[in-house]
Amino acid sequence: LCKCCMQGMVPYLPELIPHLIQCLCDKKALVRSIACWTLSRYAHWVVSQPPDSYLKPLMTELLKRILDSNKRVQEAACSAFATLEEEACTELVPYLSFILDTLVFAFGKYQHKNLLILYDAIGTLADSVGHHLNQLDYIQKLMPPLIAKWNELKDEDKDLFPLLECLSSVATALQSGFLPYCEPVYQRCVTLVQKTLAQAMMYNQHPDQYEAPDKDFMIVALDLLSGLAEGLGGHVEQLVARSNIMTLLFQCMQDTMPEVRQSSFALLGDLTKACFPHVKPCISEFMPILGLNLNPEFISVCNNATWAIGEISMQMGAEMQPYVGLVLPHLVEIINRPSTPKTLLENTAITIGRLGYVCPQEVAPQLQQFIRPWCSSLRNIRDNEEKDSAFRGICVMIGVNPAGVVQDFIFFCDAVASWVNPKDDLRDMFYKILHGFKDQVGEENWQQFSEQFPPLLKERLSACYGV
Repeated sequence: LCKCCMQGMVPYLPELIPHLIQCLCDKKALVRSIACWTLSRYAHWVVSQPPDSYLKPLMTELLKRILDSNKRVQEAACSAFATLEEEACTELVPYLSFILDTLVFAFGKYQHKNLLILYDAIGTLADSVGHHLNQLDYIQKLMPPLIAKWNELKDEDKDLFPLLECLSSVATALQSGFLPYCEPVYQRCVTLVQKTLAQAMMYNQHPDQYEAPDKDFMIVALDLLSGLAEGLGGHVEQLVARSNIMTLLFQCMQDTMPEVRQSSFALLGDLTKACFPHVKPCISEFMPILGLNLNPEFISVCNNATWAIGEISMQMGAEMQPYVGLVLPHLVEIINRPSTPKTLLENTAITIGRLGYVCPQEVAPQLQQFIRPWCSSLRNIRDNEEKDSAFRGICVMIGVNPAGVVQDFIFFCDAVASWVNPKDDLRDMFYKILHGFKDQVGEENWQQFSEQFPPLLKERLSACYGV
């Protein structure tokens, strides 16, 4: 529904929603299935009301319809429930046991096509409730049917795709709770990547004799490996140690297909965070490839490569120095492009900040070339670890090259004011830079300068930093 239509409907919804929920029990299957769809359109409104009013009755009835005797109703209910999950997120936590009982029961009931929708509903549930799923009784309900399907499907079966995607969400949500299942899942993903690469090589050498491989197998396997690395953190180390994943990753990062490269760089970033000692020996080979992929023509590839460089910088520290020249010019170009999408701008700014944090002498001379778009793109993101490390980098670089920020100091002030709650030592860094600038220009010039500030910015800097 478009926003204006939705607004017009709101006054009628308190009456309409209970009526539609009743329609979920209609004796005609077509009415039941269309009621599922219609209710999913209003999921956002339902979730914004007290849960007992509409969310609980809607969820209860939708779960019954997931086990409907009619396949079309099952399909509609499962899709509608996935939409509800996305809107409700952690509101569903109190009902998890009940939800899982229904979804697991559906495993025994569903045929091929609806199973694929069921995987999606389970994956969406995991994305929506996150670590709340990591409880022994939930894991014991959910994992056996998923692993049974996993063992049933052959490596060549395309039904693996939705199951791999589902497991990727589940592994990320369960974190250490996924440990008992991780070994066979990890090994199979590595095998899928290896098989696909081998098939691609045969096809490239003898296209007349061999079929082109379906690279989606490799893409979903790389994504599930990312989910494992993100969920298991340091626990993934022993699995990586016993496999040739780094060699395979080196090949995947150079694949001709953008989606393969995109998933490879995501996995590289996740492995960098989880078990850097295994990544470090490969850095000299990996960095030139990452540099080549800082090409905004392929937005998602570029985004993931940028993010991976930022994660690698934080692990490498000063040893990142030889690679700054390889990546910084591309990053500066991307951040200054007029049409760069918001997420890529934010990622680029974070990575420039992180590079500057570990190699300030190399990056600070360029400060003037990126400080304005850097401040503009990071003022909009929430306080988090990535923003923290990026701003530390900017502060260190301003220390090395204060002249680089003078012309755009108002943008820096605005970016500092975007912090809700910086850590104490970061707040001190901001304080020193702001007061240093004020002392440098003198009280009178500072007064003139701060007259340009919007009232809110002026208030905030005065309250938080006494300038």
